[in-house]
Amino acid sequence: MKGYQITFFTQQDRQHHHMPLAEWLMRTAHDMGLRGATRVAASEGFGQHGRIHSAHFFELGDQPQEIVLAVTEAEAERLFALLAQEDIHVFYVKTPVEFGVLGISD
Repeated sequence: MKGYQITFFTQQDRQHHHMPLAEWLMRTAHDMGLRGATRVAASEGFGQHGRIHSAHFFELGDQPQEIVLAVTEAEAERLFALLAQEDIHVFYVKTPVEFGVLGISD
């Protein structure tokens, strides 16, 4: 199947509708019926302003988070339309990919 890998980059303490933005993105992808999403917690990163974001033992609020999805073109259009409607401010990377499943399902 052809489509896109979409990766959103945020921090643990970013909020939308009173929940972490990463969690909101995961729930939204699930509610939209997308095939899957993976949330990755990173140890350190920096953004467009050059500020270092990292996970510290006592404070995880600044921990970088990635949400990765593989979607069809139609699913990407629906997702980005919803994000625009929600007025979400988040950096993303959208890369054309081929994806599928190998082997026998359980």
